[in-house]
Amino acid sequence: MKPGRALTGTLITLSLLLPPPLHGYFVQYKEQYYRLYHLHYIQYPDDTMENIYWLEQALKADFANPLYALALIENETQWEKYRYLFTMHVYLKLIEQYLYLGNKWNKRNAYFYNAPWKEQNLESLETAETCFRAALSYWRDALEWAAKSRESRFRWINLQRVQFWEDEALRIEEGDLNYETIINRELALLRQVREKFQAMDENTY
Repeated sequence: MKPGRALTGTLITLSLLLPPPLHGYFVQYKEQYYRLYHLHYIQYPDDTMENIYWLEQALKADFANPLYALALIENETQWEKYRYLFTMHVYLKLIEQYLYLGNKWNKRNAYFYNAPWKEQNLESLETAETCFRAALSYWRDALEWAAKSRESRFRWINLQRVQFWEDEALRIEEGDLNYETIINRELALLRQVREKFQAMDENTY
């Protein structure tokens, strides 16, 4: 066999065995960061923190061209409403993720036999409270953007491809979706549990 043919055969064999080169995916726009957010079957803290990172990056980034929006955009008014709904929805997802994260450290009861680990439990409650308060601050932002999307000039505009976002804004307006009530309830329970831990004598057991 001629050397050239042998070399060609070798290259063909190698090309079949080696994986194809991977091309980088440059993430730049809000919609791209949002697509990196995903729910896990088991939501470990690292998974939740990863989602929080992508969502927060989505808030900082620019919107893609309306041609690449997650809804069908045909005019500037639809484009404006889309931006309000998108921002509201990202804030709502951040609230959910911070609630998931907070509940990983939250203690719903202060059992007497946990007294030897009193300080560790108090630290855990402090972390949970930080997460809940972050969620509460995002709720105020979500309210603001939901109200913008429900202005009278948008009432007859429905972005069907993001109907779930439309429903979220309507539920907020009607009071059916109220994370402030949920978060304040969690914070009240957390304070009660903290007081029980603080009253414990960790050397008793």
